[in-house]
Amino acid sequence: MSTMKFCRECNNILYPKEDRDNKILLYACRNCDHQEVADNNCVYRNEIHHSVGERTQVLQDVAADPTLPRTKSVRCAQCNHGEAVFFQATARGEEGMTLFFVCCNPNCGYRWRD
Repeated sequence: MSTMKFCRECNNILYPKEDRDNKILLYACRNCDHQEVADNNCVYRNEIHHSVGERTQVLQDVAADPTLPRTKSVRCAQCNHGEAVFFQATARGEEGMTLFFVCCNPNCGYRWRD
């Protein structure tokens, strides 16, 4: 499990970013220009592709994705598990970004919005 990193300038979450020219892994803020070199240069590439009908598998893959940040500060409304993956995405038919959580319990995979 990866440790979450936060931007020193605006305190937002830093996300892994591959610098292919220099062959290094960076952590970059999506809200400002802050970047920092990762302690480990191992690059994880998420190449998950699913059709719309495979939602259950997509949620399991999201919960297992080591690049997504995790939290133990919220509990799953379905199974009460205490760990979830969270990410921002555009909700279908809506504008702007929404914060989504996916339960890390392999037998649950429940998804909810903040």
